[in-house]
Amino acid sequence: MLALIQRVTEARVEVDGATVGAIGPGLLALVGVEPGDGPAQVERMTARLLGYRVFADAAGRMNRSLADTGGGLLLVSQFTLAADTASGMRPGFSIAAPPAEAERIFDDLLATCRQRHPAGVESGRFGAHMTVSLVNDGPVTFLLRA
Repeated sequence: MLALIQRVTEARVEVDGATVGAIGPGLLALVGVEPGDGPAQVERMTARLLGYRVFADAAGRMNRSLADTGGGLLLVSQFTLAADTASGMRPGFSIAAPPAEAERIFDDLLATCRQRHPAGVESGRFGAHMTVSLVNDGPVTFLLRA
């Protein structure tokens, strides 16, 4: 499982012109599911999303986590993160989890994050064509693996 996280001042996801998920200050996480991902990866990624220290403390150092700040978390499924880009000029998707498996794992991640971060977890719509808008704060962007 991969998650490209971005610290944001705000972010939202629209499907067919309607907002389906939005947050204020917090993290936007674009999530890619790989074959074989399961409960262990969901647990690890949940811990990393909520505990990764990317927010400033009183001294201005990245020392606070989403759990510490109570910020929002916007999860967006993005199978293209699991693409094979090692060769050629077109990405290959044979190394991404099949859609049914990926949706099940993504839904487990969403449910686990919502359970452990009552401050607010939003999401896009799995498999839909989404428009993602964000204001990156920093910019601060990291690629996490579970």
